[in-house]
Amino acid sequence: MNNFKPVYKGQLEMASIRLVKDAPIMSENEIHNAGDAVKLLGEYLCEMDREVLCIINVKTNGIPINCSICSIGVVDQTIAQPREVLKTAILSNAAGIIIMHNHPSGTLNPSKHDTMFTDQISKVCQMVGIPLLDHIIVGGDNSEYFSFANKKLLPKEEVSFETDYRKLDLKKSAVAENTEMLVRPRHHR
Repeated sequence: MNNFKPVYKGQLEMASIRLVKDAPIMSENEIHNAGDAVKLLGEYLCEMDREVLCIINVKTNGIPINCSICSIGVVDQTIAQPREVLKTAILSNAAGIIIMHNHPSGTLNPSKHDTMFTDQISKVCQMVGIPLLDHIIVGGDNSEYFSFANKKLLPKEEVSFETDYRKLDLKKSAVAENTEMLVRPRHHR
């Protein structure tokens, strides 16, 4: 898959990453709460027969810039890495993101892995400077949903960094590289 070949010995071709736009499924309606987000994307996700994790990138005024499908899984789980979650947000110059995924079973309660994933992504988003505004789970009837923000379950702690290099603990695992987090929204249904 690596098609990069040096032009001359010691030289490396340059690559660029671009945001590719697909057919729109959203509108210019502002998103101010979970209900607004569900109106835009909930019906689309509720029609899926497997778990789909979407990222809605928004401007500072809540107008969606775009939506990207980050991961398509199986009937009871999907896998996503922080780099995939933030890819379109960074390329779109988003002021914030909303994560939305579906539970095809219709059960709306977040699993242990949903909660761990939300905690991890929230911390990574804080470090990058693109806040996680909400993680919404939809399923069954499009009007029903679970919102981490509505339940006040989004971690809002400040990420702080060591200022003295002598105090750095490089053996301690970083948030984004903690494999214990699994980053798999699994559901026990």
